[in-house]
Amino acid sequence: MKRIVLLLCALALVMASAPFSMADTLDDIKAAGVLRVGMEPGYMPFELTNQKGEIIGFDVDVAKRMAKKLGVKLELVSTAWDGIIPSLMTSKFDVIMSGMTITDERSQVVDFADPYIIIGQTALVRKDLAGEIKSYKDLNNPKYKIASKLGTTGEFAAKETFPKAQYFSYETEQEGVMEVVSGKIDAFIYDSPYNAVAYAEKGQGKLVFLDQPFTEEKLGWAVRKENPKFMAFLNSFLKEIKEDGTYGKIYNKWFMDDAWLKELH
Repeated sequence: MKRIVLLLCALALVMASAPFSMADTLDDIKAAGVLRVGMEPGYMPFELTNQKGEIIGFDVDVAKRMAKKLGVKLELVSTAWDGIIPSLMTSKFDVIMSGMTITDERSQVVDFADPYIIIGQTALVRKDLAGEIKSYKDLNNPKYKIASKLGTTGEFAAKETFPKAQYFSYETEQEGVMEVVSGKIDAFIYDSPYNAVAYAEKGQGKLVFLDQPFTEEKLGWAVRKENPKFMAFLNSFLKEIKEDGTYGKIYNKWFMDDAWLKELH
């Protein structure tokens, strides 16, 4: 996915305020008996909040298996996206598991485990434009208003791919989608999994989903640098759940079935 933050600010923050420690994060987790996972619960189906106020989603289910593997409790730390890397740096949690796209810029500040899924950017388009816009390429026109979420790879992809279009940004994914439904915006550019769910939940009969991704993005779990033991554990854990079928079961639950949508209403 997803999402670029003020990386230099984050780096300055960790240098200025993070405590000096030679201990690996994996040791700290085991000593505390808690795995603290940072995420922004607004990125369906990776992490979202149900009608009971509980954080659920693909990343949440994987985090539960991870905590179980470590033999510790799981603590989910809800964090605004623009502060999620700085919060990791100041040890407010141990790992980011929130649909984060692996980028060169982010890799200067954090370390990423092996990618756990590959996604791409897609477009939700106003239904009345179906005859005009048959491909994402058609959106590169000054007459169209396009949007994405502020500070995400969707925003960067939209600006780069559609430089001629009028661009608008929104604080949340939900706001961007509803602006297309209402007709204020012509297309919402965002990650394929989220757009697929948004289309199924709110867009049928109201939007056109151009579901062929026009980018390829690898998502990964992010940790503070200089934590080789924790990184080794994360990569080993990912390999294990993919080989034993656990990953596949969780994937099917959140990406191949829409039963979980009932928990939102």
